[in-house]
Amino acid sequence: MKVTPALVFALLSAAALAAPPALTPCPEKPNCVSTEASGKAQMAPIPFSGTVAEAQDALRRALTAQPRSMITRDEPGLVAAEFRSRVFGFVDAAEFVIDADARVIRYRSGARSGHYDFGVNRERMDALRAALSPPR
Repeated sequence: MKVTPALVFALLSAAALAAPPALTPCPEKPNCVSTEASGKAQMAPIPFSGTVAEAQDALRRALTAQPRSMITRDEPGLVAAEFRSRVFGFVDAAEFVIDADARVIRYRSGARSGHYDFGVNRERMDALRAALSPPR
């Protein structure tokens, strides 16, 4: 088989499509949590059972049940949402990747502005984890 630039491009494109998208890294501020962060910002991914589509449907329902939430992006395996604070209307942005290979939902949630979030993003992700976990 002859290796041509077109073949290399096709193989790299297929590999890129198969890999789950990367989450935006957390900044060096205490107003962000992520499954891909380290230290205090790190949180565990949310395991799921069933299909990716079923996990994404459950995630959508859990997100829209959150007060002052809006889904801003919804593609197969990827959901983004915004949450507004009740008093001042500050916006927190969250990204969720449904990782079919690892059978987990990876996420990042952080304030769009400011330095502190008083633990709101961590509490929100804990609430989503509880909503998506099967009853015991």
